[in-house]
Amino acid sequence: MIRPTTPAETDTLVRMAAGTGVFKPLEIDTLRQLLDDYHAGAEGADAHAVTVEESGVPIGFAYFAPTPMTEATWHLYWIVVDKTIQARGVGARLMAHVEGEVVRLGGRVLLIETSSLPSYELTRKFYLKLGYEHEATVRDFYADGDDQVIFRTRLPR
Repeated sequence: MIRPTTPAETDTLVRMAAGTGVFKPLEIDTLRQLLDDYHAGAEGADAHAVTVEESGVPIGFAYFAPTPMTEATWHLYWIVVDKTIQARGVGARLMAHVEGEVVRLGGRVLLIETSSLPSYELTRKFYLKLGYEHEATVRDFYADGDDQVIFRTRLPR
């Protein structure tokens, strides 16, 4: 089941993200702040956080929102699946949900940004497998040698 994320899940979701071994400590701290701000209403009414659960246990989540100053362009800012169950279709199911919600809300383009570091290789392959296009690479964006890789899809309207 995929449903809105609740404030009580913040610690669980932050631990889940940290448990992937992919995110830097700064990113984990940012996730906690983002979820706290989201639940406090500071992220605006258009931001969405959803959790996928099985048997009442969160196993993944996503956070997405419209991109400011654009016409119907959205960003997927976070998607995480518990490391112990990755590569079993949960991420694809979560992405399909996100895409469906963005279409329902009038979105036309969905962008995803990730890192070029080797630890993100499976993430980049995941987006390509789902049909996303490698739109751009911004060299040394996150740090020297850590490029920003941008993926894009055009959504049906």
